Formats: sequence, C-alpha cells, structure tokens
Amino acid sequence: MGAIGKIIVSLMPIAPKFLVKRIAGRYVAGSNLESAIDLMKKMSKENTCFTIDVLGEEINDLEEARYFVDEYSRVLDSIVSNQINANISLKPTAFGLLIDKNVALSNIEEILKKAASNDIFVRLDMEDHRVTQETIDVVLEMQEKGFQNIGTVLQGRLFRTKDDIAEISKKLGPISDFRICKGIYLESEEISYTKYQEIVDSTNECIDLMLEMGCYTAIASHDVPIIEHSIEKLHNMNMSVDNDSRDNSFGTRVGKGPGYEFQFLLGVRGNLRRKLASAGHLTRVYVPYGTKWYEYGVRRIRENPDIAWHVTKTIIMPWTNRK
Repeated sequence: MGAIGKIIVSLMPIAPKFLVKRIAGRYVAGSNLESAIDLMKKMSKENTCFTIDVLGEEINDLEEARYFVDEYSRVLDSIVSNQINANISLKPTAFGLLIDKNVALSNIEEILKKAASNDIFVRLDMEDHRVTQETIDVVLEMQEKGFQNIGTVLQGRLFRTKDDIAEISKKLGPISDFRICKGIYLESEEISYTKYQEIVDSTNECIDLMLEMGCYTAIASHDVPIIEHSIEKLHNMNMSVDNDSRDNSFGTRVGKGPGYEFQFLLGVRGNLRRKLASAGHLTRVYVPYGTKWYEYGVRRIRENPDIAWHVTKTIIMPWTNRK
C-alpha cells in the first residue's frame, strides 16, 4: 500500500487542480464559512455534532495570524446565530506560535474569551514534533488564566504521549480534555512508532490511561480495532452512553458526552459513525473549510503517502468508504 501511495504522490504535481478539488470535495466543507454552515445543518439530522477548522497552519508573518483571529470570530458568531452544535479546532502555528509565542498566546486568548462567553469549547490541534511541548504549554497557560474551555490533541504514535497524559492530568485533574488520534505526521523512529500495529497498540494504551485518569477522552479514529477496544474499555469501566461512572468533580461539560466521545473526519467512515450514534454514543465530525483546501489536501498526502491510496481507493471502489 505504501508503494502505491508513493507512486500517486509522485503524480500530484501534474494532476489537474479540478481533479484534486473533486477528490478533496468529499473531505472539505467548501471554501467559505457559509458552505460549512450549510453542510452542518444538513448533517445535524444524522445525530452528530461538529468541530470546525479553518484551513491553514504555519504562517510566514504575524499579519496572516490576524486573518485567523478574525475568521474564527466569525465562526463563533455563526455557531451561535445558527444554533449549530459545534466547537472549534485551531492550529497554534496559524496564530503565530513559531514566530512570536507572546503574540500567539494573545491571539488564542482572544478567541478563547469569545468562545467561553458562548460555552463553546476550543481544541488545539497537534502539529509536528517541533511544537508538541509548546502546544501543551499553551493549554496549561490558558488553564492557569481560568479558561477551562480548552484542550489539546495528543498523538498515539509518539513515544512521549503516555507521559504527557500523566503530566497534564496531574496538573489539571478532571478538567483534562484530550482528543487522542494515531497522528498524521510521519515522525522519525527515534521519537515515534512507525509500524501500524505498534501505533494502534500505543493509541489504545493512551485511551485506557486517559479514561482511567478521569480525563475527557475524544477518541478520534477510523480504525475498527481502536473503536472496538474503546467500547470494550468503556464497558469494563461501567461507562455508558448516558453515565460517567468515574468520580468526576468537574461535572457536566457543555456540548460534550459522558466523559468520552467518538470523532471522525468529514467524509470518512460515515456508516460507522452513524452506527455509533444510533447506539447512543456522542459522535463529532471534524469539518475543515477555507481557501487553503488545495494546500491542505496536497500537504496531507505528501506527509503520509498511504492517504493517497485510501483516497484513490474511495474513487475506484466507493463502497469501501460510504459517507
């Protein structure tokens, strides 16, 4: 599969943009906020909720960061005015983290304040290893300022992740809030697992640790072995679709599940998501939109060639990945 993906990646520079757009259309809500809102209104009928991502990440100057502050402010206004059950996901590098940390903190705090006033949660997406600790530090600093509506993403493939879970949980207690995923960034074997089963096993161990330590655990995976493991773990801990059996002094979280939820990328494994939702589990769809759809798609494929094969497979064998 990896070899096929690499061949497809090598053909990307000569692929017509309209063809890439056709492929990306399944996984991106559109180029503007209005298209994302329309899509979420339609998908709300499927008993799911959302997290919205404005496409774009590492920037070249701080003026670009202002665009993301203003656009996420519009997103928050639209969530409220359209009564969408959604929170937001943002990439710290888009707010200037690699250029000026203080400016980035100020930008992120501006969004947090507005989100908090509307009971909307903010998730910091996790990017590559250059900003792993910096992203965690932002969450801890904002929590120290009293913002409890923030959490981060951790990647199961990294060796450090279980230690990060323990350390963050020790500092934040029951307000610790994670999205756990395998991780899309292909890191070196010096800092991460590189084989599929190793990554799955590590991700499952991270899920177990999060649940055992009383954290809110957003399980972001399309892998059946991870989902099945998670359901078994929830059952063994007597956690159900309407009850968090753990001693959790934090109380009910607005727009959240009973200590956990399942998350899916837009356009991926919709049949599985609907099955979980019909069983009563809270499910959330990651909805990206923006003018950077082409860069988003190409960069993700280049970073992980296996994605190219999965995308191609959905075109030639669409029954393998129903929406």
